[in-house]
Amino acid sequence: MLRFECDYAEGAHPSILKRLMETNMMQTPGYGTDDFCKSAKEKIKKICKNENCDIHFVSGGTQANLIVISSILKPYQGVISADTGHINTHETGAIEATGHKVLAIKSGDGKLKAAQVQEVYEAHINDPNHEHVPAPGMVYISHPTENGTTYSKEELSALSDVCKKYNLPLFMDGARLGYGLAAADNTLNMNDIAKLCDIFYIGGTKVGALFGEAIVITNPALKKDFRYNIKQRGAMLAKGRMLGIQFDVLFEDGLYFEISKNAVELAMLIKETCQNKGFKFRYESTTNQQFPILPNSLIEELSKKYAFYPWEKYDENNTAVRFCTSWATAKENVQALVEDINKF
Repeated sequence: MLRFECDYAEGAHPSILKRLMETNMMQTPGYGTDDFCKSAKEKIKKICKNENCDIHFVSGGTQANLIVISSILKPYQGVISADTGHINTHETGAIEATGHKVLAIKSGDGKLKAAQVQEVYEAHINDPNHEHVPAPGMVYISHPTENGTTYSKEELSALSDVCKKYNLPLFMDGARLGYGLAAADNTLNMNDIAKLCDIFYIGGTKVGALFGEAIVITNPALKKDFRYNIKQRGAMLAKGRMLGIQFDVLFEDGLYFEISKNAVELAMLIKETCQNKGFKFRYESTTNQQFPILPNSLIEELSKKYAFYPWEKYDENNTAVRFCTSWATAKENVQALVEDINKF
């Protein structure tokens, strides 16, 4: 079975495994205070062109979202998110379990628009009964989104402006950030994201690491006592160097960005094949996630050899599916999939 259902089916980049083995018997301080974590942080600061940002490593995306959001919101506040946002659909109510509501906004493509944030905030504050419902306290987005779509620099700037206007911290979930930055039509870089977001994280779990995400805090008001939140939520690893080593390798000589390109380039082969066959797409994505609408008969045939994700029913005879490539996807596996699609 060749797997295209997610971008974390493989282990870790060989360079990370090699570094872990080389340093295995070294003794270091715990809880992320080691030199490997310090080195990784310096590399990330350099790429972000921000020497004053704070960086914290945690083991997974849900942990990152949970810790960041619960640390920012006041007890009576909620977080604005697209209805397709990961915190609203795939985290088992983790945010609600902290006592904070996800204020979900309908989104056709997975993205939030600045005008939507403004509308939600003003509708709340102008409601005479606003004290009886959760107040908007921050904004959550992901880049790329759950639908493989990405924000342009113009769109992110507009969101940043409206968030600043209403004093709503802007938080970017970057679980697949590498793949968004590798997209052919991408107009953002790490420095842009660091300038426009109050806090974001760089995904490692889905982009070459065994596990791990790097939370980057640029807004000084959000930095104080952040490690207390990490500890309280059970995310402060005693062997914190395991995270530091991985990010130190990923941001050495541009490895993170290079391996992200592999996933996107191979995803484009799948996209081009489906386009040439005349298949429509559920979402217009230039990243490692592709959502073609395929005949059910083809899906049944492909499922004998490939693992991929049925996304949603399109009509009686067709279904939107998701093919997901990763940093480690082999070209020959994609070529096999392409050949089988072309046989239909």
